Amino acid sequence: MAWLQLTFEATKESSEQLSDLLSQAGAAAVTLQDAHDDPIFEPPLGSTPLWQELFLTGLFDADIDIESVLSFIRQECGFLPTYTLNPLEDKDWIRAWMDDFKPMKFGSRVWICPSWHTPPEPDAVNIMLDPGLAFGTGTHPTTALCLQWLDQHFKQAIEVIDYGCGSGILGIAANLLGASKVYAVDLDPQALMATEANADKNHVLDKLELFSVPGFKKQHNTLQCPLLMANILAGPLVDLAPMLASHVSPNGHIILSGILAEQAQSVSLAYQKWFHIDEITQEEDWIRISGTKFDV
Repeated sequence: MAWLQLTFEATKESSEQLSDLLSQAGAAAVTLQDAHDDPIFEPPLGSTPLWQELFLTGLFDADIDIESVLSFIRQECGFLPTYTLNPLEDKDWIRAWMDDFKPMKFGSRVWICPSWHTPPEPDAVNIMLDPGLAFGTGTHPTTALCLQWLDQHFKQAIEVIDYGCGSGILGIAANLLGASKVYAVDLDPQALMATEANADKNHVLDKLELFSVPGFKKQHNTLQCPLLMANILAGPLVDLAPMLASHVSPNGHIILSGILAEQAQSVSLAYQKWFHIDEITQEEDWIRISGTKFDV
């Protein structure tokens, strides 16, 4: 079957109405794409990402009367948003989507492998993780930077805190690299469900404990670990600095990411009371900050 892609320029305020109208007009599928490459970290499953500006695409049977669709949109909206119309070749879209995701290597020993691929290096540290809408799978520079640090520096069977665990990818990597236990913490219950499922898939569920943020605070308010990872956003990292620092043992390490390059100084300053900043590493527009806690 041949298809037509009708793509509108939209804002977060207009996206819900446009999405509903495309569905009412007969779209077989409606997708949203960020217009400016502003990533959204760990949105709840099933939620609509709140990008400020986005592209909203409806997929229609090529035989549809597209002028009637446009007339319907114009009538309901009161105007016709800027749009493009493109034919779409007939192909196996599920297979094409799967082909876009191949095993990825981070450093010398860590691989992320979709479940439909055989790991290229069976004896390496292979994390079996399928791509999904809401949670990280290693393709974003912030996740890649954290995985690279783990690959280079993780050598002991230590306890680890993964704060803002999302898909669980970093905690699972730490487990497979030899962590004795990972405390996986997240605000979003869907993230905790994803982490649990992925940990089970990678046979490390017995070395992982899942906590909501209030649950972690209640049960482990005084816990200190030799390593804490927080791949969230710069604003929360600054606000949470005293709390996150309190969970790192003396001479322990902290790994911070989800930070744009221009935010490096403000985040570093927030942690210099407790940590020596070891390095700031950049990939594309994103950075990772690593630090060692003072022995006091």
